[in-house]
Amino acid sequence: MNKLRIGSVGLGRLGYEHAFNMAKLIPDCELVALCDIAEDHLKAVAKELDVPNVYTDFEEMCKNPDIDAITIVSPSALHPEQIRIAMDYGKHVFYEKPLGSTIEACKTAESAVEEHPDLIFMLGFMRRFDPSYLDAKARIDRGEIGRIILVRSYTQDPISTIEGTLKFAPHSGGQFLDMCVHDIDLVRWFSGAQPERVWGIGGCFEFEEYRQWNDGDNVSIMLQCDDETMAFMFAGRAAAHGSNVETEIIGTRGALRIAAVPSPNLLEIFDEYGVRKECYQDFVSRWHQAYINEIEEFCRCILDKRHPEVTVYDGTATSRIAYRCKESFEIGEMLKIDWKN
Repeated sequence: MNKLRIGSVGLGRLGYEHAFNMAKLIPDCELVALCDIAEDHLKAVAKELDVPNVYTDFEEMCKNPDIDAITIVSPSALHPEQIRIAMDYGKHVFYEKPLGSTIEACKTAESAVEEHPDLIFMLGFMRRFDPSYLDAKARIDRGEIGRIILVRSYTQDPISTIEGTLKFAPHSGGQFLDMCVHDIDLVRWFSGAQPERVWGIGGCFEFEEYRQWNDGDNVSIMLQCDDETMAFMFAGRAAAHGSNVETEIIGTRGALRIAAVPSPNLLEIFDEYGVRKECYQDFVSRWHQAYINEIEEFCRCILDKRHPEVTVYDGTATSRIAYRCKESFEIGEMLKIDWKN
């Protein structure tokens, strides 16, 4: 097998990004099929990317014997069932977070993966594949900053995309599941520890609509792991300056800081406003290379017959933590996480 033949479901912002990358930028794969319920959009993208097969029915796509693997970039509630269908038809699976809209759904996905140990399953925590985060992880593993004391992270979407964000909100799972899972995953990845206590707080500071979904437009988490590592996370929906993801890892012998200013390049602008740098204006442009890297890794795992480092159990763990954060936010109390049940 020289090239993987891949079918992809979901053609929203991120689904299109993955489809474009697989069709144009990733040499180890060939995008041979697309699936989406919006038929006109589906046909337009297939024509643009020169994809020969289109489907509005996911299972019909999975039945195609000429497809080796499936990438799932569809709405979250569909993920566990689509994972099961794809793997039952013998397809390797890459899927975007979250693993499921409930812990029970995550367990369903786990069972599907466990029933097919011969197939590759990979979870799309793309920050693990960003060059800056990979560099930070390597330095942590080499002991350059000593023992981790605190991980601090900010994840903010730009206000320019709030219209689409609000449309997605009712079935997003909320701030803690939709946005904070990436930061939660980083804490587990960097520290190798398991979160033990969480306190979720926040509110509706500008967009009251979020209150009807027991959510906030800006939320925070205080978290402590079983080895005493601490973390603070902030997630916001309406940053005026653009898409802003910043992470700092403070250790006993030093600190690492990633993207303190969310600049797409080294350009500094001198004009009537002073000296400034422009910021990323959406998450897709910020993580463009990471999205390429994670699909490349998925392909290499299949071709090399090895399983990826990030697993289905990472998806369940981060979802469990995120839901506990949401529960803490709703009742206003710090909560423990029961890993035995």
